[in-house]
Amino acid sequence: MWDVEFYKTEKDDSPIVDFLDGLDIKMRAKALKEIDLLRELGQVIREPYSKHIQDGIYELRIKLASNISRMFYFFYVDNRIIITNGFIKKTQKTPKGEIERAARYKADYERRNKEDE
Repeated sequence: MWDVEFYKTEKDDSPIVDFLDGLDIKMRAKALKEIDLLRELGQVIREPYSKHIQDGIYELRIKLASNISRMFYFFYVDNRIIITNGFIKKTQKTPKGEIERAARYKADYERRNKEDE
């Protein structure tokens, strides 16, 4: 079993919590179910549930009927999975800005938690 953490900024905001709170109830339930699957499988989770994006950043893929959302995460020491942010997918390609945001959050988390490494 892996430990799943929701990323928090230095100001204690959590972009992923804000994202989940903004989802309709059915999509939120499906997203939380996928997070449980990620917690259970960790690094062995594969498509269609997860996909490596770049530089150790992965996306958790949630589909409910024709609605699609994505949540970015990365693996960290001591079997931790850090979920950073999410978005509703409206185009074929993942928006570059969302990937860049996840990369900034990952770098920030790693910088603030260096003593754990």
